[in-house]
This record gives sequence, structure tokens and C-alpha cells, in this order.
Amino acid sequence: MDFKELDPILHSQLRLAIMSLLISVKEAEFTFLKEKTSATAGNLSVQLNKLKEAGYVEIVKQFKNNYPQTICKVTPVGVDAFSAYVKALQSYLPK
Repeated sequence: MDFKELDPILHSQLRLAIMSLLISVKEAEFTFLKEKTSATAGNLSVQLNKLKEAGYVEIVKQFKNNYPQTICKVTPVGVDAFSAYVKALQSYLPK
């Protein structure tokens, strides 16, 4: 059995959770991701920046009703990386 290398960016539990959420909803507010992952704001911010640096997510900062709003969107590169990660995991399962 050949073991495919797993993407180290996605292999982190929190980053994988973020990507799983974004794959299903395409984009989400920072507060939504914070609530769904039970992460601290600081940790979520660090992990989102790692995903952004890898090109997996796009982060848009704006204002809504005079309050700061951060929108996170999965990129096509992120979708491809997530798909490859899932396929690599599936290859570990017996057929």
C-alpha cells in the first residue's frame, strides 16, 4: 500500500475544520467560524492567515453598520487542495 503524503497545511485540526466549513458554505464571517470551531479569536486568526498564505482562503475586511466585518472565502486553489487531501485520506481505506 502506498501512503500518499497529506498536505501539512490541511492536516491541522483547526485548519481542516475551517476548510470543511468554508467548502460547504463558500464564504463565512469570522464570528461564524469562531463559533462553529470553538476556537479563540487569536488562534482562529493565526490559522486563517496560514490558510491565506497558502492561497487556500481569501480574507476580506470591511465595515457593516459601522462595525468591522471579516469575510473568509475558500479559493479554487483551496477547493483543489481540500479535494486532494480527502482523496489521499480515502486511499488509506481498504477497498
